[in-house]
Amino acid sequence: MLNRRDVCAALAAGAASAVLPAWSQTYPSKPIQLIVPQAPGGTNDAVGRILAQKLSERLGSVVVENKPGAGGNIGTVYAAQQPQDGHTLLLTISSAQAINPWLYKRTGFDPVADFAPVAPIGVVPNVLVVHPSFPANTMREFMERARTAKPPYQYASAGNGSLNHLLGAMLNQAAQLQLGHVPYRGVAPALNDVLGGQIPMAFASLPSCIQHIKAGKLRALGVSSPKRSPFAPDIPAIAEALPGFSGELWVGVFVGAGTPEPIVRRLAQDLEWAVSSADVLDKFATLGVEKLSGGPDALAAMLRTDLAKWKTIVAASGASVD
Repeated sequence: MLNRRDVCAALAAGAASAVLPAWSQTYPSKPIQLIVPQAPGGTNDAVGRILAQKLSERLGSVVVENKPGAGGNIGTVYAAQQPQDGHTLLLTISSAQAINPWLYKRTGFDPVADFAPVAPIGVVPNVLVVHPSFPANTMREFMERARTAKPPYQYASAGNGSLNHLLGAMLNQAAQLQLGHVPYRGVAPALNDVLGGQIPMAFASLPSCIQHIKAGKLRALGVSSPKRSPFAPDIPAIAEALPGFSGELWVGVFVGAGTPEPIVRRLAQDLEWAVSSADVLDKFATLGVEKLSGGPDALAAMLRTDLAKWKTIVAASGASVD
């Protein structure tokens, strides 16, 4: 027989469940689409497929949908236009969410007003690499030579306004250099010309160049993260020679602004579980992706910081895609 306390508890629980909205008891009620605003085959796409597979263990069907174009703007706009019910997630990168607003006159989205941050996923540093014949073995030697080089050294990038372009602009500003920028149509052709000695240097993501570094075909002077990467601990951070230098590519999950807070919390918990799983960590390691944690507040802070940082760098570089 129930005592009075048991009866009161049961009544309270029943009353609470009665006022909960229907979605809280049925979410997710259909397959979840994970929008990746980049083409298949890149780092963000690979991260998305790893996450989708893992999240399906808790959320049912999670399907990656690639919607590339306009530097990530097309897929980002699409995600912002979907119902705000937690069934559309945006897995995006910092260059699309924090740099594009300053590069394009019209992105079609507001990175803050149109989205609710859910969770940071991981981070990938870039590496300043040079051809083995380059006459500097350390970052300090490089900066000394670059300040007096005539004509100025040139660096390759994946294109005007790309992260590796803007890292060079940041380096110019922070170290008072005059490196010349040579844009290419993607990282692969840029690295090919550095490998061939046609241009002396480039910033490139760690996963895209680590095999060339290990083979001695490129020399790594420094990673762009504030500290050394656990996947390449022998490569110093640029910040060791140039304090305060930091520019990473982070991956994070957002949902449309207005998505109910309980769904955001649920997704944040499930994402933290996913990125902390041993099998996911092993797969991330093969990509050179270092796990991040912290939930919505951490991702919101990262976005605020990068929006302010890249606004200044883009303005100083004069970069524009329009």
